[in-house]
Amino acid sequence: MKKLIVVFFLAALIVSCKEEPKKEELKESVAALEPAPEIPVEDFFKNSEKRTFRLSPNGEFVAYMAPYKSRMNIHVRKFDGEEVTRVTSVEDRDLSGYFWASDNRLVYIRDKGGNENFHLFAVNKDGSNEKDLTPFDGVRAQIIDDLSEDPLHMIVGLNQRIPQVFDPYRINIETGKLELLYENPGNITGWQTDHDGKLRLAYVTNGVDNTIMYRKNETDAFKEVITTNFKQTLAPQFFDFDNGSIVYAVSNLGRDKTAVVKYDLEQNKELEQIFINDEVDVDGMSYSRKRKVPTTINYTTAKLNRKFLDKETETIFKNLESKLGSNNEYYITSSNKNEDKFLVYAGDDKTRGAYYHYDKATGNIYHMADLSPWINPKHMADMKPIQYTSRDGLTINGYLTLPVGIEAKRLPVIINPHGGPWARDNWGFNSEVQMMANRGYAVLQMNFRGSTGYGRQFWESSFKKWGQEMQNDITDGVKWLIEEGIADPKRVAIYGGSYGGYATLAGITNTPELYAAAVDYVGVSNLFTFMETIPPYWEPYKEMLYEMVGDPKTKDSIMMKANSPVFHVDKIEAALFVAQGANDPRVVQAESDQMVEALRKKGIIVEYMLKEDEGHGFRNEENRFDFYKSMITFLDDNLKKNIKM
Repeated sequence: MKKLIVVFFLAALIVSCKEEPKKEELKESVAALEPAPEIPVEDFFKNSEKRTFRLSPNGEFVAYMAPYKSRMNIHVRKFDGEEVTRVTSVEDRDLSGYFWASDNRLVYIRDKGGNENFHLFAVNKDGSNEKDLTPFDGVRAQIIDDLSEDPLHMIVGLNQRIPQVFDPYRINIETGKLELLYENPGNITGWQTDHDGKLRLAYVTNGVDNTIMYRKNETDAFKEVITTNFKQTLAPQFFDFDNGSIVYAVSNLGRDKTAVVKYDLEQNKELEQIFINDEVDVDGMSYSRKRKVPTTINYTTAKLNRKFLDKETETIFKNLESKLGSNNEYYITSSNKNEDKFLVYAGDDKTRGAYYHYDKATGNIYHMADLSPWINPKHMADMKPIQYTSRDGLTINGYLTLPVGIEAKRLPVIINPHGGPWARDNWGFNSEVQMMANRGYAVLQMNFRGSTGYGRQFWESSFKKWGQEMQNDITDGVKWLIEEGIADPKRVAIYGGSYGGYATLAGITNTPELYAAAVDYVGVSNLFTFMETIPPYWEPYKEMLYEMVGDPKTKDSIMMKANSPVFHVDKIEAALFVAQGANDPRVVQAESDQMVEALRKKGIIVEYMLKEDEGHGFRNEENRFDFYKSMITFLDDNLKKNIKM
């Protein structure tokens, strides 16, 4: 199914590495390169001229996102034509995503000012008959199934009736008429359809235990298949192609790493383990909708890997590699219904990548658009996989990006922990990292304990460890860089967003001697208020969050206060810059306000950027420019001009 997935605070991506590079390898060939010219901040963060290409089901038209009045809007042209029609004209905020719902109609999602109450809109490919399909204030829409075989309908989830839970509806994409398919009793947190678009699975939680509910058809009642603790995973990916009781699923039942399995829901029994990797979890599984066969299993080590289950799909990717190079990562982003035309994204660590058309009949590949043609990859830095050992013996994987043409010796360094925290970084082009490397900074991204993809034990080792062992893993990365001679110990800064913002604040309160400067971007400062202000649709997971972060109603409150940076501002020695979106529903404005207020009461100067039209991260182009220009000036002032002694 095509789905528009809105990623919330507890999900994202990371990588693992097999061997730790030697210091000499990290510095290899740097001296032979000329330093890169200083590149304008705008070049790293401006919108692409064209991106997010999608084929219509019949393959006759192609849609893509392009700027209109600095906002990304949908444009359409005939696949082999040149005349372009702009079908949306949004001026306040970039569209969050879109897809073809039929040969004539497209569906897109957007929110207001970053509040994440996403509405679904539909519009014809000529720009006519644009309609808000879910015009309900304070309601968030989710796409459950695009119903590709039904050009008039799709299935959506809406929390209109109860803010904490979503009911599934069949919605008419012409009129917006809704048909309730099942009334959520209050404990169902997810739904899944079969290949015919029938609602067959429901996912129930009591906060810490998850239950899969199954039914043979839509006239039957749901019945329990299996109940597991949230630490265990059995995640159906899709039904087998006869739409019976067997599903392909990702599972860590009886394992540390997740595997792809076949599972019989009637018998509540694993039938077959299809694939497992000993080092990392599998990411997921794909299939051909037309040919009704599984195609690939993805898993991420230092880069994306694929286990091919289908010769036709393997041939496509081998052709891409032979003609476009093996250093890229490739994703099929769209195809027509006949699956003889494919749109492919190809990207590496030195450009935003490009889109290509792949013709299955001929094997020919045609270039469609570069996402950042103004960036010279020769001026971009390599993102090198690294690993180091934590103080208690864990292997911590990550990436080190060194500035081009500068000896990797006593450099100013930016420590960049990822958000989530139960998320992971990926190898590939990162505008923030490349901007900082272009200004002469080494950038270290580490996948501290709790980062997803390394198995259940590594993930669970982060529970109730915010500001403790999780932070130690970050600190140990700083010390590793210093010991390697790469980092100048007097010129180390820490920067992160979301949980990375929390780690930034925890870093300058736990180990103030390490950092000369810090940038907190929409980060948590107070574990108590963070838990009190979660969005309503996170409420079903609150007991799980108590187990993972801490329960303020118990003795955990002592631990939570000890690890809430807002209560320890007196320890801060580093210069601090805080950025926040006023409409952020995940890390609310009060998280930043209270930190800034506490610092100013102590007479400590702190820079504070608040954007009234933003949420959890800055989407609007002019706000990105403002933030990153201010950020790099702040870092330069504190790491290059005012060196901490």
